[in-house]
Amino acid sequence: MALNERRLIRAEADFGIATKLWRVSWVYILLLCMLAGVGYVALFSAAGGAAEPYASKHILRFGFGLVLMVAIAMVDIRLIAKLSWVVYAGGVALLVLVLRMGHVGKGAQRWIDLGGTLWQPSELMKLALVLALAHWFHKASWERMGNPLFLIPPIIALLVPVGLILKEPNLGTAVICAVVGGVVFLGAGVRWWKVAIVVGAILLVAPIAYDHLHDYQRARIDNFLYPERDPLGTGYNIIQSRIALGSGGMWGKGFLQGTQGHLNFLPEKQTDFIFAIYAEEFGLVGGLALLGLLAAIIVGGLAIGLRCRHQYGRLLALGISTNFFMYVFVNIAMVTGSIPVGGVPLPLVSHGGSAMIMVMIGMGLLMSVHVHRDVEFEDGRDEL
Repeated sequence: MALNERRLIRAEADFGIATKLWRVSWVYILLLCMLAGVGYVALFSAAGGAAEPYASKHILRFGFGLVLMVAIAMVDIRLIAKLSWVVYAGGVALLVLVLRMGHVGKGAQRWIDLGGTLWQPSELMKLALVLALAHWFHKASWERMGNPLFLIPPIIALLVPVGLILKEPNLGTAVICAVVGGVVFLGAGVRWWKVAIVVGAILLVAPIAYDHLHDYQRARIDNFLYPERDPLGTGYNIIQSRIALGSGGMWGKGFLQGTQGHLNFLPEKQTDFIFAIYAEEFGLVGGLALLGLLAAIIVGGLAIGLRCRHQYGRLLALGISTNFFMYVFVNIAMVTGSIPVGGVPLPLVSHGGSAMIMVMIGMGLLMSVHVHRDVEFEDGRDEL
């Protein structure tokens, strides 16, 4: 990079708040607002045509998250990079804390009670892991990437939170955390065959791991494979979700006209199965439109990473976009009966506090990458 160009980039990196606000991608924020609007409509319907108790809280949380997102976008990405491992250590500490004194619900110990509000540290840990891995790999040369010893610390950094989340137990989030970490490894330049070996080893031990799962986890897998065995018990959720999706037809039954949700046939309609409520009322066309909006947000996040000049920002954008994609993929696959039910919300659509705030914090980090895409890291390698 030419000396004059380096000076120009350094000068642009030190602009004020007004210039940073100008550099924010307001089109991307508009997409997020549209998605939250869809969530408001779906939750309004899930409550039987009322803003309480879901839709009003949903929009208030999103408003708070939006302010938080813009605030994080103003923070210099280099400062965020310096704090990456501090955030990671804090996330691990919270996971240990939740195992010792966390709130127990539905047979799992996943939440911390903060003034009457339950928060899942595992949601924070997914972002903290991406921050830490991006920081580790952003200054790595191709020669170091080929050294197996260089990969030991990030592998340990990945396995520690995955192990703690599995112990809660929370298999779905642990799998998402592992996938997000694996994608960051690949994005950093780790040879694909090394990742393939790890995945192959996991598949080999999967039958053995099945015998060590909790009873409810085995029940979810059996229910996924044979939901018709117990249509009024373990298979009820998936069967009712499929009925809701199919009865919507091409154009849907119309807003507030769905039967599966309004007649309370579909459990967890405001959280896990919100997509089924939406698709029943707006049909295949409405469902595809929502999937298109979600895809635009994911592709937009990846595009932000591609436009970034520094490796830290590229890996951070990749990890955050992958995390968002996994939310969407797991939830939609779960609702359609393609994978076992795992309790993963549809981002910015499902009812829930900690998941939404964590998504918006992730979007704030993504926007900081966009705003500071031209900064130069003094201790890292910058590439055009």
